[in-house]
Amino acid sequence: MPAPVDPSLVAQQAHAAIFLARIAADALSVFVLVRLLYYPRHRNKDFVFSFSLFNAINFLICHLLGNNTIEVGFAFGLFAIFSILRYRTVAVPIREMAYLLVSVTLGLINALASLPSGWIELVVANAGLLALVAILDRDGTLPHENAIVILYDKPELLVPARNEELLADLRQRTGLQVHRAQVDRFDLVRDMARIRAFHYTTTTIGAALDGAGDGD
Repeated sequence: MPAPVDPSLVAQQAHAAIFLARIAADALSVFVLVRLLYYPRHRNKDFVFSFSLFNAINFLICHLLGNNTIEVGFAFGLFAIFSILRYRTVAVPIREMAYLLVSVTLGLINALASLPSGWIELVVANAGLLALVAILDRDGTLPHENAIVILYDKPELLVPARNEELLADLRQRTGLQVHRAQVDRFDLVRDMARIRAFHYTTTTIGAALDGAGDGD
């Protein structure tokens, strides 16, 4: 006669299997997001570290502390906390903040989705979110207006009546199709001006540098 099966042991094994499945789903999703979508385009190893670590921490906190009575409020609380985080040493570009938000969201989804009944929803949510990132963060989707800061040595061209001459001079000297310029500051002592030259591009490489030079 076979020995009776301990129900608690079966429950523990099922819980462990679901936990490992959640980890596998989350690890695969964040690998696709960070290593296959983000890094090949933006080449910033520091953000790869941050996205992966935020995702892992969020996943473990949600899984270990979440339960049926608090999981909804708990998830929204963590989502709010992580979504408003900022680094104090450097300004985080908008695109990187969006990737951080996606990595946090993946951790929440994979940790708190109802399993095993919700496998289809979990797979669709992960795949749909990653597909949306892949579609939006690619070259050629929408023109992007970039701005470069220039110390300009021909302030006489900054008068409104000579705007076309100014744009032609900027195009010739920068090699960019500058379509407008904005004066930030005049330096009457050195007879120079700090201006922003705006041009369109369909590539996102270097977009994180937009607005660089805002400080003095």
